[in-house]
Amino acid sequence: MVALLILAVMLFPVYWMISTALQPHSSIAATQLLPTSPSLENFRAAFDTQGGSLLTSLVVSLGAVAVCLALAAPAAYGLAQFGLRGSRGIVFGTLITQMVPGIVVANALYSAYAELGLVNSYAGLILADASLGLPFAIVLLRAFMVSIPSEVIEAAMVDGANRFTAFVRIVLPMSRNALITSGLFAFLFAWADFIFALTLNTTDDVKPVTLGIYQFIGAHVSDWGAVMATAVLSAIPAAILLVVAQKYIAAGISGGSIK
Repeated sequence: MVALLILAVMLFPVYWMISTALQPHSSIAATQLLPTSPSLENFRAAFDTQGGSLLTSLVVSLGAVAVCLALAAPAAYGLAQFGLRGSRGIVFGTLITQMVPGIVVANALYSAYAELGLVNSYAGLILADASLGLPFAIVLLRAFMVSIPSEVIEAAMVDGANRFTAFVRIVLPMSRNALITSGLFAFLFAWADFIFALTLNTTDDVKPVTLGIYQFIGAHVSDWGAVMATAVLSAIPAAILLVVAQKYIAAGISGGSIK
């Protein structure tokens, strides 16, 4: 009973967001607990104004996932299987990077991006957002790849495979759950990014949904129904991914703890 009560309290903001989105032209004072005349008018307005931003976030997030996994998988493989000296220090240093404030990184990146011509570009935002999930992906994948028996890799090399072939054909398929988990978190990090989106873009050419909601609130501060509808639309992709990939997440996180 206590658990249900706690769950209800935690889910109430989500309910309030959906309820407000279903009430047309609703202000904070006029919002009702139960929508008596639900309407999709707010969702139409949100999609008309933020549809492009949602598509931009999807492109940027998927690109960030691809870059993150392309870098994290071989890095984790090297740290897990090559017996490198100081590998634990490297992993610890990777974790430390997560403690650096995002605004510090964003300001440093802006100076570099301005010289490289990456400001207001998809490529620049994809690379920046990929860095959000990269440390987590390296640590998670390394923990999983350490548990892969070295005899399996050695057997593949005896059969004629080189290091790269063994990595692609043996290690990556065995690390599927960890790869899916890392990719999902990289997607969520990129999808929820606001600091990089705000700092590395000076025009509306590349405007993710987080930046779109920020600007949308400023323009519709009296119409919270449309604002909440935009928030609901932005939460749908992440919710779908979490539901679809939940079994892979559980297996990917726990897999690295079993050797």
